[in-house]
Amino acid sequence: MAGSKSDQLKTTIMKLSIKWLTAFLLLAAFASCKKNDYFIGGSLHNPNFNGTTYDYLKTNPLFDTLVLLIDKTGLKDEINAAGTTFFAPTDYSIKNYVKDVVQERKRLEANDENLIFDFKDLDFAKLKDSVRAYIFGEKIERAGLNATGKYYSAKDAEQRHISLRDDPSGGYSSGGLTNIPRYIYFTKVIGALDPLDNSAVPSEEKDARIVAQTSGIITTNGVLHVLANGHIFTFATAPK
Repeated sequence: MAGSKSDQLKTTIMKLSIKWLTAFLLLAAFASCKKNDYFIGGSLHNPNFNGTTYDYLKTNPLFDTLVLLIDKTGLKDEINAAGTTFFAPTDYSIKNYVKDVVQERKRLEANDENLIFDFKDLDFAKLKDSVRAYIFGEKIERAGLNATGKYYSAKDAEQRHISLRDDPSGGYSSGGLTNIPRYIYFTKVIGALDPLDNSAVPSEEKDARIVAQTSGIITTNGVLHVLANGHIFTFATAPK
């Protein structure tokens, strides 16, 4: 009987030791992550890309339309300027703008629900400052951001509020530890800056806030963050 109790005690101690060792290894892994790693969702990746920001965009089919837009607006050199940060809208964001905003406006104006408007029909000269609204003449990195955030001046001379915030809704548990991912928020402020919970703010006064789905890519000329696919280019809203 005494031997049985001794074996049970040893088993319990061993289980506790494994649990605490697992927790320690997880903490060590997070602590060893370099501050300039880039994030896709909650996962860390090597941040360094051996090429310019424009080169990176060219290598990824998610930005085929964006690259065309950059070319047609003549902004390649500005995006590739030394010390530049670019918050890249994806092709989905541009499609949202073309189809959900511009095409719908044209249909309402022409009273023709079958009217088709495509990317090639855009007035690219008028969109130059719209692209510049995502370009910043300084390096904006995760390590320098916090939940309070601050205003940064974009190349279109307007300001954007940029912050780094926890997202408890995306938390996950592993080995008894809860890890809350942190995301960069890119905000066009309408009037005054909204609180984090802006449910009480009237819809017409709410800030246009979008999360960066990928952040912290370090190119040879600056920093690249990628905005979520649900973003509408220029922060435009679809007509009602």
